[in-house]
Amino acid sequence: MNKSELVDAIAEKTETTKADADTMVTALIESIMESVASGEKVSLIGFGSFEPRERKARDGRNPHTGETLKIPATTVPAFSAGKSFKTIVASAA
Repeated sequence: MNKSELVDAIAEKTETTKADADTMVTALIESIMESVASGEKVSLIGFGSFEPRERKARDGRNPHTGETLKIPATTVPAFSAGKSFKTIVASAA
């Protein structure tokens, strides 16, 4: 499912227009990204949590040349699925 299909599904379930559903989905995504980018954890009970995680500096290798590289430390977004989400996915398989 892509964003357009998600917007269609939300519009159908909430009986709103696709434009309104698109505005809501976009606002949700932007709010989550802004919060995680500022260092906050976003928890949606039953669905999951979005949070920033620190990735340590490490050594890497250029696959073309075999040269060793230093990969700097960075912060990356991470998602952890909630219990209800995990249960639904497991039962659907």
